[in-house]
Amino acid sequence: QVQLVESGGGPVQPGGSLRLSCAASGSIFSFNAMGWYRQAPGKQRELVAAFTSGGMTNYADSVKGRFTISRDNTKITVYLQMNNLKPEDTAVYYCNKRIETKDYWGQGTQVTVSS
Repeated sequence: QVQLVESGGGPVQPGGSLRLSCAASGSIFSFNAMGWYRQAPGKQRELVAAFTSGGMTNYADSVKGRFTISRDNTKITVYLQMNNLKPEDTAVYYCNKRIETKDYWGQGTQVTVSS
């Protein structure tokens, strides 16, 4: 079974930056079909950035040019570099891994963007 643990969230001012980390462990691992989602209060969970099942990257329109997803093969960790943060980015950010028909989720890390 796959375990995902997020870290790196916290309070930040508008225009600031954060880097989120998702450490993965468990069964056989690949970075395909793995990425970041977020859920703001009162809103649906949405995809932020991910490596697709084909190994390409996919970003939400609202974060293109500001967020970058990356990975470290040695540490088996996926990162989300978030720059020029806006109040609208405030949400709980979740790491996700899809293996066949099953989704695995981390506990989430809170990102709060406010002045």
